[in-house]
Amino acid sequence: MKKGRMEAFSDGVLAIVITIMVLEIKVPHGNNITNLEPLIPVFLSYVLSFIYIGIYWNNHHHMIHAAEKVTGAVLWANLHLLFWLSLIPFVTGWVGENHFSPIPMALYGFILFMAAVAYFILQQIIIRSQGKKSILAKAIGRDIKGKLSTVLYLVAIASCFIHPLIAGIIYILVALMWLIPDKRIERSMNGSYEEEHV
Repeated sequence: MKKGRMEAFSDGVLAIVITIMVLEIKVPHGNNITNLEPLIPVFLSYVLSFIYIGIYWNNHHHMIHAAEKVTGAVLWANLHLLFWLSLIPFVTGWVGENHFSPIPMALYGFILFMAAVAYFILQQIIIRSQGKKSILAKAIGRDIKGKLSTVLYLVAIASCFIHPLIAGIIYILVALMWLIPDKRIERSMNGSYEEEHV
């Protein structure tokens, strides 16, 4: 299978995920600004989840662009990642409807943690199929940011039972860490292109 087909499928799934999330924001009854107040937690959880989906979409695009081929193992690893990302609308809605209470916040963190693990697995399978000297392997390096994210998700999950606000701050911090698109792959691909054309 050509990698473009897998990328197009993944883009479609992520677009549906975002659509489902926005449909969870119900139109309020009444025409007063105060009628919007109950929707504030739902909207805030939507914004955070939208940012996370955007981060995954952006980095997934760069990673697949760096891949030379798509194997059966890559396809299954990609589906594994999409499975966890497809659960984000459910936990986003639960968090918003329950005003960031501990159990929904912990489940939200668990889904983010599993998505990060699935992304790491996909990344490693692509690297294994291309070799340790591939563009992706060079770009990822020791992947400190990726490993730190998974640790922070675990800390956030545990902190939900101390105070959900701590978990919320950690989720926001991890999103901010990744908000600027990861340029490692782009730099590696540009370096590889320059070497070939010298």
